[in-house]
Amino acid sequence: MSALLWALVVLPLGTGALLLVTRRRADRAAPAVALIVTAGALGLAIAAAFRHPAVQAPFLDGLPMRFAVDGLSGLLAVTVAAVTLAVLLFSAAEFGADEARARFFGLMLLFSGSMLATVTATSLPVLLLGWEVMGATSWALIGYWWRDPERTSAADTAFLTTRTADLGLYLAAGAALASGRDPALSLDGLARADDPWLSFVTAGIIVAALGKSAQLPFSFWLSKAMQGPSPVSALLHSATMVVAGAYLLLRTGPLLEASGWGDDVVAWTGAATALCLGLVAVAQTDLKQLLAASSCAQIGFMVLAAGTTATSGGTLQLIAHAAAKSLLFLGAGAWLTALGTQQLPELLGAARRSRTVGVAFTVAALSLAGLPPLSLWAAKDVLLSGVLERSPWLYALGLAGALLSAVYSAKALWYVWRRAVPQTDSRRVPGGALPSLALLAVACVALTPLAFPPLRDSVGRVLAQPDQSAPHLWGFALSGILALSAVAATWAWGSRPLPLPERAKSALLDWLHLERAAHRLLVAPVMRLARAAAAFDDRVIDRAVDDSATVALRFARWTDGVVERALDGSVTALAAGTRALGRLARRPQTGQLHQYLAQAVAAFTVLAVVLVLVR
Repeated sequence: MSALLWALVVLPLGTGALLLVTRRRADRAAPAVALIVTAGALGLAIAAAFRHPAVQAPFLDGLPMRFAVDGLSGLLAVTVAAVTLAVLLFSAAEFGADEARARFFGLMLLFSGSMLATVTATSLPVLLLGWEVMGATSWALIGYWWRDPERTSAADTAFLTTRTADLGLYLAAGAALASGRDPALSLDGLARADDPWLSFVTAGIIVAALGKSAQLPFSFWLSKAMQGPSPVSALLHSATMVVAGAYLLLRTGPLLEASGWGDDVVAWTGAATALCLGLVAVAQTDLKQLLAASSCAQIGFMVLAAGTTATSGGTLQLIAHAAAKSLLFLGAGAWLTALGTQQLPELLGAARRSRTVGVAFTVAALSLAGLPPLSLWAAKDVLLSGVLERSPWLYALGLAGALLSAVYSAKALWYVWRRAVPQTDSRRVPGGALPSLALLAVACVALTPLAFPPLRDSVGRVLAQPDQSAPHLWGFALSGILALSAVAATWAWGSRPLPLPERAKSALLDWLHLERAAHRLLVAPVMRLARAAAAFDDRVIDRAVDDSATVALRFARWTDGVVERALDGSVTALAAGTRALGRLARRPQTGQLHQYLAQAVAAFTVLAVVLVLVR
């Protein structure tokens, strides 16, 4: 069984890396290879979900690389592989031979493989590896058409925002290691850390998860991520990167509860995101922006579930949202390719031009709206029933967010089904076999009858956390009535503008000015600090270095003119004296010593005679 789990993680990662290395030479074979590998990964994920394998390999000193599949990670692995297969099936027809298909499909395999590594990792260092690869490949996929500066700028914004939040994981890992309670840094052991390390671990996990899942205040990066190809948006929003943070919070529920404050922070942040980003979605006139804001809102329900220990409801919400949202983005991508627009007023009647795409989009939108008996209706009710036991105020916020889900879903459906008058553009959306098959495949997943209690209870048993609070009949009835009422009211309202002040509309259209606030509160201060540091470097450090260099040069010139010359003169004089002594020392070695003696005797004789005569 260990080979099964290794294959599940390594197969997509290795094949994706191989496609990237071969580059354009593998363009023709890349779609088929990616589909075969993903189909194999889906089979492996299903087998792993039943067998629950675990593997271990040496990694760092005292920190082995461990992967395991349990109830939660098994469900997520199957969801990731299934949605990836449907998206790649659509992409095989979407990307023509003139595109760099080996690069695209290689990055998509790396993207999904890193998510599989993330959901099966059992320790923080291994999760960090998958987390980082996922972030890097998302940057490359969002900026896939890298010749467009707007797309590369959007990729940079998304990458830098999530990277800033990802620092929380490093804080959590450092704090967990410093606590010494679990040297292996297993995810299940994080809750055993002592204060103050426990608070640092909790804060780091929460920040990283909220950033990756585009929750408040990090939501704006998901708006920028819409610049990538539609299949990238479908995969990123549904089953991979954006839900990774929600998965991490669901996985580390004991940590949030042990901290004493983390669960409350997570629950209220999720509820606020579901409400605020639901309003943002309602105000959008761009279909992909509407879907992006709805992703933030829908993931807010998962985060709310993690904060209220409603794990079964959160997991159902994650699976159902993955199916519905991938279908919605694939439908939006088909219309964008055929019609060249994603503005809702210009998509009037788009669903009528291809009934396959239109019906599939409608199935997903109604599921997102929460209309019974589609999947998100049951998931939200299971989730909210657990929230109600925790706090009626959180339940009220969640119910309001669910109501907004019906509003923005019905708004999108109103535009794409409304017949344009006059019909100025009669082009039909191409319904190739592969895109249609992909849409229908995901539609089947979206229609999974999660509303039935036996299946809901089986999910609880798989997670080993059977629901303590089964949804009440009145809860189902209330949700259904509110959803139907909201859909009917939205359909009757049509395209009339929202009855809001212009300033409020502007804030909602601009995603609550979150990006502007991030620039003012974070980017601008950092840049001012950087400019101040640069000025300090230029005016103080550089000047000090220049002055020091000038003094050093002057001192060097003085030593050259005074000390060096005096030293050279002394050395020269010493050398001259040494040469003179040398010459005197060599004279006795000439062989004329007897002549010198004779000369000395003669000199002394003359001196003696002179002395005698003088006396």
